[in-house]
Order: sequence, then structure tokens, then C-alpha cells
Amino acid sequence: MSHTFTKIYVHAIFSTAARAPLIVDDIRDSLHAYLGGIVRQMGGTAVAVGGTADHVHMLLDLPSGVSLAECMRVVKTNSSKWVHLKWPAREFEWQRGYGGFTVSASARQAVTSYIAGQEGHHARVSFEEEFRAFLRKHGVRFEEGHIFD
Repeated sequence: MSHTFTKIYVHAIFSTAARAPLIVDDIRDSLHAYLGGIVRQMGGTAVAVGGTADHVHMLLDLPSGVSLAECMRVVKTNSSKWVHLKWPAREFEWQRGYGGFTVSASARQAVTSYIAGQEGHHARVSFEEEFRAFLRKHGVRFEEGHIFD
């Protein structure tokens, strides 16, 4: 083939350091939009961005030349710097790691709806329980003491 053709959807999940409730209402929408803008600058699409005060879910459509690791490094680094510039008195830091799970094109709408419903979902399930469930569902082996900081 003379060109590369891909459609790679990834459900990325990452939290604030120590899951502190730092993504408060007055910055949440701006932060989510900024996260999407970073992905767009990398040539990808943030199909959906949502979350709660302590974590973010993103459904990403990544271009073929960008790895998830590179995307997450740039998204988290640039957004953290942006928060510190825009709100200098605000304490803000992302947790070091992240989760990344492939999504089929047929599941795109279900994942988009899931991300949009985060507030209601977390009225019933903690972030920790949710993340463990994602790891189990996707067959990711983990040691309990090494999931969270």
C-alpha cells in the first residue's frame, strides 16, 4: 500500500495525584476542552472527554504515528503546565500512570455515553473500583499494591 490507514480508538483513564479532588467545577469544562485541544494538535481526535473531580476519561482516535504513551505524556505534561499558568495559586498534579484500553468502532457510542455519565456512575462506584474493573475486564494482570500511588 502507498498509504497507511488506521482507526485506533483508545479509552484512556488517568487521575490526579493521590486522587485528590482537584478538577473542581470552575475549571472542569475548560480543562476537558484543553485536553481535547492537545490531542487535536497531535493530529488525533478526543471523541469524548469527561470525568469527576479526581480523574479523567478520554476516548481518543489516535493517528498512526502517535503512540498512546507519547499522547499521554504530552497531554498530562501540557495540561498540568496550563493549569498552573491559568490558575497560579491552584495546586494541581496528575498521577504518574494511566490506563489505556482499546475500543472497537462498534463500541464507540457506548464508551462515549459511559464517559458522559461519569458523575452519575461515580455516585455508585468509586474510581478505584471502576479502574480495577477495567483492568479485569481487559485481562490486565496487576498487583494490588502497585495500582495507585
